[in-house]
Amino acid sequence: MIPPRFEYHAATSVMEAVGVLGQHKDAKILAGGHSILPAMKLRLAQPATLVDIGRIKELSRIIADANGTTIGAMTTHAMIAASNDIRQRLPALSKAAELIGDQQVRNRGTIGGSIAHADPAADYPAVLLALGAEMHAIQITGSRTIRASDFFVDLMTTALKSNELLVDVRIPALAPRSGSAYVKFPQPASRFALVGVCACVTLDDKGVCAKASIGITGACASARRATATESALLGKKLDAAIIQAAAAQAASGMDCLSDIHASAEYRAHLVTVMTARAIQAAVARVM
Repeated sequence: MIPPRFEYHAATSVMEAVGVLGQHKDAKILAGGHSILPAMKLRLAQPATLVDIGRIKELSRIIADANGTTIGAMTTHAMIAASNDIRQRLPALSKAAELIGDQQVRNRGTIGGSIAHADPAADYPAVLLALGAEMHAIQITGSRTIRASDFFVDLMTTALKSNELLVDVRIPALAPRSGSAYVKFPQPASRFALVGVCACVTLDDKGVCAKASIGITGACASARRATATESALLGKKLDAAIIQAAAAQAASGMDCLSDIHASAEYRAHLVTVMTARAIQAAVARVM
């Protein structure tokens, strides 16, 4: 299908972009185009104005320091997957980027566009939840930081306001003796996640779990934390039996989706299986 008519504005600075957003309440951001353009072709989205931020160089960057890692909103999946800093510091994020679509999609698609679109089967939300990420958004009158736990609200819905531009994602440095991993069961054609799970665990010097965070995507209308599983891991040595028992609680309280790709029951089963695998992989990275 052909999208409806719209005005196109190519911004050259962050403030220019947020200025247009402030003037046009129905404006949408164009980053890599892999989320908004298909939606427009299907007339699921009909913005009167598109604000292209592809020329804003400061939004395409990866900065790693002692406090953590900052990733600009225009940073592509391919850049994230190829980054040595991210591979070494945040292997779960590196793997998630590597598993997105195909090479063409990874070359154009951006982390900012993906998480702002908030597809329920996208890979990044699970990782950002588990790693305690924060999103930095700017509008014409100021800026704010949004925790990942507050950012993903519902199906295709985030906490971003219509006049705000997501400028970067900030992930704190992992504590010593921490490991993270992302695994997913993909839908074969699209490679979106039927279920994707990110696990991040911290062990004390005796091998006992001191902290655990589990993010799950694909199962529900938006990404979720598996809080029951997290609680079941704390204070225990994470052997196979403990991990399996904790993973069995991962779908507790979740209203899993049912569609042409998988039933709610099958998704709940995948949540258990993939959670166990993610925890095992995260623990292996600590040892």
